[in-house]
Amino acid sequence: MIEVESLTKHRAGLPVLDAVSLRGVDGGVTVLVGPSGGGKSTLLRCLNGLETFEGGGITIAGHRLAVGPHSDVGLHELRRDVGMVFQQFNLFPHLSVLDNVMLAPRAVLKVPAEEARSRALDLLNRVGLGSFAAARPATLSGGQQQRVAIARALAMRPRVMLFDEPTSALDPSMTSEVLDVIMDLAKAGQTMVVVTHDHGFAKRAATLVVELVAGRVARQGRAEEIL
Repeated sequence: MIEVESLTKHRAGLPVLDAVSLRGVDGGVTVLVGPSGGGKSTLLRCLNGLETFEGGGITIAGHRLAVGPHSDVGLHELRRDVGMVFQQFNLFPHLSVLDNVMLAPRAVLKVPAEEARSRALDLLNRVGLGSFAAARPATLSGGQQQRVAIARALAMRPRVMLFDEPTSALDPSMTSEVLDVIMDLAKAGQTMVVVTHDHGFAKRAATLVVELVAGRVARQGRAEEIL
């Protein structure tokens, strides 16, 4: 499902990723750990085509990303199958929670309104927010907004989900809300890549742990071996 081969990326002439190779587990959770500035978020952005790179290649959910600019058509197809949840929630403030979750299936996949609404309500119930469907994002806590962002990404029925430090902006109580949702996805067999500094979560959820230090893979293996 996910294969990264000798991925190399430079920024301002300096290596951000230096010949990174890994193979994610289909239906499993690959957790990226390591010190800040080690290249974890850059690797995640490369997996979703948000960054280009100078060497190596990526295969993810049946899509191939190679060196150089990515085509708009290729990225459009890739992002139908690869969802991403960022540190910040990036919800549309003028739309209700329900409309935020419905928007992409309606606009991109041309899903009929009633079907999109039913799917969105199911997902909001799945993340524990069915009663907030009519609310605006600004009225929700940070943990609730992040759970809406997860529901929004799941609405596209992605084959792979990417999480870039999804709890870094949250306090401990809100963090547990979001991590419980991600754990439920893991138990359901959703293929995921998660960047986190939370080693407790990594020990609970990870099928594979990859430690990135200074843009290189320092170690990779099972959580009990790495952490």
